[in-house]
Amino acid sequence: MTSPINQPPGFAAGLNENQWAQISQASATLNPQQLTWLSGYFAGLAQNGQASTIPSVTAGPSQSMTILYGSQTGNAKGVAEEYKAKLDALNLPSKLVSMADYKHKQLKTESHVAIVVSTHGEGEAPDDAVELHSFLGGKKAPKLDGLKFAVLGLGDTSYEFFCQTAKDFDNRLQSLGAKRIIDRVDCDVDYDEAATAWFESLNHEIKDELLAPSAGADPSLNLDAQSVAATQYTKKAPFAASLLESQKITGRDSVKDIRHIEISLEESGIQYRPGDALGVWFENDEQLVAALLATLELNPEESITFSGEDYSLKQVLVSKLELTQSYPSFVQAYAGFANNVELNALIEDKAVLREYLAERQIIDIVRQYPAKLSAQELVDALRGMTPRLYSIASSQAEVEDEVHLTVALVEFDAHGSVHQGGASSFLSKRLNEGGEVKVFVETNDNFRLPDDGNTPVIMVGPGTGIAPFRAFMQQREAEEASGENWLFFGNPNYTQDFLYQTEWQRFVKEGVVNKVTLAFSRDQEEKIYVQHRMLEQGAELYNWLEKGAHFYVCGDANHMAKDVQDALVKIVIEHGGKTEEEAEQYLSDLRRAKRYQKDVY
Repeated sequence: MTSPINQPPGFAAGLNENQWAQISQASATLNPQQLTWLSGYFAGLAQNGQASTIPSVTAGPSQSMTILYGSQTGNAKGVAEEYKAKLDALNLPSKLVSMADYKHKQLKTESHVAIVVSTHGEGEAPDDAVELHSFLGGKKAPKLDGLKFAVLGLGDTSYEFFCQTAKDFDNRLQSLGAKRIIDRVDCDVDYDEAATAWFESLNHEIKDELLAPSAGADPSLNLDAQSVAATQYTKKAPFAASLLESQKITGRDSVKDIRHIEISLEESGIQYRPGDALGVWFENDEQLVAALLATLELNPEESITFSGEDYSLKQVLVSKLELTQSYPSFVQAYAGFANNVELNALIEDKAVLREYLAERQIIDIVRQYPAKLSAQELVDALRGMTPRLYSIASSQAEVEDEVHLTVALVEFDAHGSVHQGGASSFLSKRLNEGGEVKVFVETNDNFRLPDDGNTPVIMVGPGTGIAPFRAFMQQREAEEASGENWLFFGNPNYTQDFLYQTEWQRFVKEGVVNKVTLAFSRDQEEKIYVQHRMLEQGAELYNWLEKGAHFYVCGDANHMAKDVQDALVKIVIEHGGKTEEEAEQYLSDLRRAKRYQKDVY
């Protein structure tokens, strides 16, 4: 007989072992506020004599909100988590699920769905949304007459296919019979205010329907595995870290200036995993700000208002507003002050405007089309600064309370002056060692090493795309993982641009990396890139895939990633004996199994 001393506390209340296990599991996922609310809820049930009718967590369909997110860089996931937190605060039943983990056929059993999704590349769905996006556009998509939905899109108006994936979901759900709760909202890169307004509008429409959940769904018992957890340092509340080192790792004669950046996270408690990104808040170059103010003949000390707070004009231009990237919304607002026929005509042709903006910063526009406007009008025309995300190039198993990045300095001559990227020049040239840099970790569960250390890994990372694979190998070395590792790396020249060369040589020498295949495009007359090397090694690469290897790509989304995808299809056709359609399905199956993962930008 079990001694009462060793019995769980719930036994004294008449709970059996299974009931106590369920309660223990549930309470482990709840924060103090939720636990307090839950204690009051159960006390109320007990007073009303309803304890015996408490619904089961696993009971049937109910009126609840399912939040589905599709995110490439983590922004859509962050917004979805924020919305989940707001629903929790209102005690409305909800669950948060990545589209990658969602069972498609479950849609027809849902009552309410909120879609939060970004758009990737040229109007493409982010990796974790590809399967659901394809399913809803295919022949097997079910009728969804009983579903109510809302869609929030994240995008960038600088791109042609702005929020295209959100538009696709919105149109497809409606065509399948689902009822739109509120109109879709398409957010630009400074999305906070628009997203908050969407939350409020949606909650206003659904709260009465969800406040009285049917049996089987209780807001207090939302035990979704991905329930929102509080994070101390976030995009909105970053950690003030310090720069330890900024070292150029390309040669003197290289056409690129690439830096190895080391940042101290000491005393922050920040944890990250290989595959995650670091968000970096930067400051604009004060010389650029001075030039802009001189061109517009504005006083740097003039007081303005931004996001409800007062700043000097110089202060807000240095630390709060986007100056090194151009965007249609600025041109549209600025044209009203410039009153220039040519600029007005430019606005009317979106394709021409995008081409114009691609090679210009804000200062180029105001120099080309002079205008008179006030300090406040300038601030209102500009959009808020957004942090830059960099793939983390280190594992904490190796570097502990540091985080490493591989940063290419953006620098080019155009329109009579030298131009630099905002964050890359801040980290590479303007921030001194020991200087403060505000950072946060952006988790990326779509780019992870296999759970099984015996699994082979193929990594394709030209240029700065090598960063996460340095982290991968540091992690695998620390864990003494036995899985084979194969790196494809490319850059212009072997002698100038082999990033982390000595480290990779050590990895090979010590057996951490089994194979390195190099593609230096300018070391011979005909340019050779990583996709060409893949085709040359096609038979072996396919054999690795057949052995269960995970395939990773990091780097340029517009060209390299597509060329690598095309090469993979050709390899599967040639060495797998498949048709093109079968090869595409083969890669789709790899993606679904999380064996084909991309971190592209």
